[in-house]
Amino acid sequence: MPHPHPIELLRFNTCGSVDDGKSTLIGRLLYDSKNLMEDQIEALERSADITGGGQINLANLTDGLRAEREQGITIDVAYRYFATPRRKFIVADTPGHVQYTRNMVTGASTANLSIVLVDARQGVIEQSRRHTYLAALLGIPHIVIAVNKMDLVGWSEERFLEIRDEFEKFLPRLDTLRDVKFIPMSALNGDNVVDPSKHTPWYQGPALLGHLETVHIASDWNMSAFRFPVQWVNRPNNPTDQNLHDFRGLSGQIAGGLVRKGQPVIVLPSGLRSSIKEIWTHQSAVEEAFCPQSVTLCLEHDVDVSRGDMIVGFENLPGMGSDLQARVCWMHQRPLQPGKKYFLKHSTQTVQAVITSLESRINISTFEPEPHPPELTINDIGVIRIKTAKPLVFDGYNTNRLTGSFILIEQGTNATVAAGMLTAPGAAVKLDDNDFAI
Repeated sequence: MPHPHPIELLRFNTCGSVDDGKSTLIGRLLYDSKNLMEDQIEALERSADITGGGQINLANLTDGLRAEREQGITIDVAYRYFATPRRKFIVADTPGHVQYTRNMVTGASTANLSIVLVDARQGVIEQSRRHTYLAALLGIPHIVIAVNKMDLVGWSEERFLEIRDEFEKFLPRLDTLRDVKFIPMSALNGDNVVDPSKHTPWYQGPALLGHLETVHIASDWNMSAFRFPVQWVNRPNNPTDQNLHDFRGLSGQIAGGLVRKGQPVIVLPSGLRSSIKEIWTHQSAVEEAFCPQSVTLCLEHDVDVSRGDMIVGFENLPGMGSDLQARVCWMHQRPLQPGKKYFLKHSTQTVQAVITSLESRINISTFEPEPHPPELTINDIGVIRIKTAKPLVFDGYNTNRLTGSFILIEQGTNATVAAGMLTAPGAAVKLDDNDFAI
């Protein structure tokens, strides 16, 4: 029998400068929350000789590449899964070097929460500002500023408050950040990671794991507007099962809002109208479903729907257009220049696109835009204009991260060269009375 209240999944990432202790923090979370297998502990003990000193290095749990262990840095994004009785977690450990900004964007793109580590000795440095800005840019709803290595500053409350005050000077400029939590800790020793620390009697808040288990994420999804990008037209075509002989469903993941049986819907970009006849999950038919569930919808009318179309409700309609503005993080060695053609993958469809202009590039030190740069180089973040071969049905990224994001793919090599966030459409789709009515 299914659990009446499914355990929530929280995705989070760690970011910060080199040697701030990101990998050690994740290792400590896994180790102290009893989420390691015996063979993983044995492997840690065997790898102790790589880092010298014969001591277990918790960072090796996520630094899987030998080059990472030898250099003592994180190069690639490492994903780890763990769970407690209260919640499941997927954590992305992302590199701290400036040249790996693109890796941080990749690891944080689906996160509910971002942990920005700060070395208590160094305080707020450019990378602290950069990663907090990127977290705000990516629309991550919850931020934890983990002031690490507090043991090396004598557990000074004064130092902790200095760092908090310095962050709070520039946080108001990042107006998308609503929930920011400051936690003093020592990842190496485990203080305030899983268990509260006796060294911080002046700190009354939860340990990191307690915060991760209780932070409210149910309202992070956009529930005000139904969005269903069609991934697959489901025709079982099973001659042995008469019930499935004429079955035609539309499968995909709900990207926003909720849908109920009998609800009127419209298929975009065609504008054809129908209503919901049935909603199927992998288990059974249901009366309603909501974001981010994966379901199969059956419509009352046999209208023409294919992969890449989007089924939406009549409330809060999305935008539709082929002349788009977006903020992108450039990820490729070859720079982005106006006039170049790419494939643009948005939701469940891929279209040809050309870059018509570079509007600005963000100076990551000041957060100020530099107008009309000649190109964007690797790890640059900028605003561009794009023309697509056919219209996209989309929302602004700040409204819906699933229908407002895309990637650019280089033609010929199929390399992913940019991650993009669409600017809100100038106007919503206009419904024509001549569209197919229910």
